[in-house]
Amino acid sequence: MPTTRDYYEILGVERTADADEIKRAYRRLAMKHHPDRNPGDAEAEVKFKEAAEAYEILSDDAKRKVYDQFGHEGLRRGGGPATHDFSRMDVSDIFSMFEDIFGGGGGFGRSASGRRVARGYDLETEVTLTLDDVLHGCEREVEFTRLDVCDACTGTGAKPGTTPESCPTCGGQGKVQQTGLGGMFRMVTACPTCRGRGTVIREQCDACRGRGRVSRKRRINVKIPAGVSEGQAVRVQGEGEPPPPEASPAGTGVRGDLHVVIRVRKHPRFVRDGDHLLMEQPISFTQAALGAELAVETLDGEATLRVPPGTQHGSVFRLEGEGLPNLRTGRRGDLRVGVRVEIPKRVSAKQEALLREYAETEGASVLADSPSVLRKVKDFFGGSSSGRDANREP
Repeated sequence: MPTTRDYYEILGVERTADADEIKRAYRRLAMKHHPDRNPGDAEAEVKFKEAAEAYEILSDDAKRKVYDQFGHEGLRRGGGPATHDFSRMDVSDIFSMFEDIFGGGGGFGRSASGRRVARGYDLETEVTLTLDDVLHGCEREVEFTRLDVCDACTGTGAKPGTTPESCPTCGGQGKVQQTGLGGMFRMVTACPTCRGRGTVIREQCDACRGRGRVSRKRRINVKIPAGVSEGQAVRVQGEGEPPPPEASPAGTGVRGDLHVVIRVRKHPRFVRDGDHLLMEQPISFTQAALGAELAVETLDGEATLRVPPGTQHGSVFRLEGEGLPNLRTGRRGDLRVGVRVEIPKRVSAKQEALLREYAETEGASVLADSPSVLRKVKDFFGGSSSGRDANREP
């Protein structure tokens, strides 16, 4: 039966997620819960199939619209296109449905000679950068887990010294035909006996338990170019997985790629806007009125910002070339500085006198000089009869 869990919750995305976010979330979950990585783990297989079902709905605009409006009930009642029952499907069939998500895994690539060969699955990991890393580019070590060809059996899954035998169910084809509705249609699926390999193993390899693949951790250094943005990916060719056993039992073929997704840590002062940086600079009202030269922080150090006389609150100034480099051209954006005029909460007696004198010159109406706080307190608590009378109820 199809799942009743919320599809957005399954993929771990917001309801406003775009197509790319949904695709990345599904690929990450599918790789994490793939049964080859979790042998014998029934819960992992359930999560794998739930993720496939969620992706099928949310990646289709029409189905997603129906689901957003009516939920699972709308899909069941035929409010949108029919969906597959992933709970009954073989894992290899699910992967074949979404080959584009996994870089063509189970499909084909090209060898160095140009010959058409089986291609493995792509993998994805993440790296977090600072704005300084984005400015200059950097090199980061990333760690990830991938399936590799078992060294003991060279990928066959058979105990060393033995060989796999042709599958008696499919005759070595790896696929079987099923008919329905009195023979009106035929459907080709992966062979349930050999799971698409075309061979069966009588004596399993102890190292990989007959899977032909083993899970290994790997660390590599990845060069990150200057100017990358949040969500972009750096592709490292050939660092993905080898083709699955059913496509290449001996591990021949082309490996998939590793996609290193970029995350950029928030900066305490700067906000990124494409290749530009935005920041807010506080100034006093005297600096705004009379003008000033300010030392402002940039990613390269301090720079001088000239604020002309009569600057208004919220004015924006540009420091050309103090932003981030464009990924393609290398040309740097600007630093855009918005000024915030700050009014002091307290002023000294001298400052108040000067401000009142200035107010007189411009004819502005201001509050009269008020008594000190100490005198107000004394009057309230009995220091003056007039103070008591002023606050007494009639």
